[in-house]
Amino acid sequence: MPDRSIALFGGSFNPPHVAHQMVALYVLETQPVDELWLVPTFAHPFGKDLASYDDRFAMCELAAAPLGARCRVSRVEQELARRPEFVSSRTLDTIEAIEAANPGVGLRLVIGADILGETAAWHRWDEVVRRAPPIVVSRGGYPRPDALASTEIEITTLSSTQVRERIGAGDDVAGLLPRAVMGYIAAKGLYR
Repeated sequence: MPDRSIALFGGSFNPPHVAHQMVALYVLETQPVDELWLVPTFAHPFGKDLASYDDRFAMCELAAAPLGARCRVSRVEQELARRPEFVSSRTLDTIEAIEAANPGVGLRLVIGADILGETAAWHRWDEVVRRAPPIVVSRGGYPRPDALASTEIEITTLSSTQVRERIGAGDDVAGLLPRAVMGYIAAKGLYR
């Protein structure tokens, strides 16, 4: 048995929105984990254009704050990016780094059902599953694979892409973003 169990919720968080908060709270309240760590990717492995890491990390901290001490934000991917052999963020590298820094920890990986169609492109997906068994969150528009599904409810269809597009178009995003994140985006002029 591990000393403690941590759910790793990685992503671009470009920006983090209320659905990310709902998933985090759902996992903390329904799964056998002690903590949930938001892990913003440093450099997207599939080449997506992202706001700066520091901005995304700061927004994740703002989104995590209402969830309390069991939810934190990790800089592990920034630390990995400082290594000379770094090419892009890979989940297995992140898992290995967290295990090395936290002996005796048990890890779980939080992913949306939409990600399951991309796992063939992931670096050593079978090893990721072995070391951090997935908690798969149902997501609108994507089939829920019963063999891996962990959630019984569909959290939302909201995506960061939709939020960025609405901000870029000047549309109202109230209700889609945590108020603190919305204020940060406005103050920094992000996604315009």
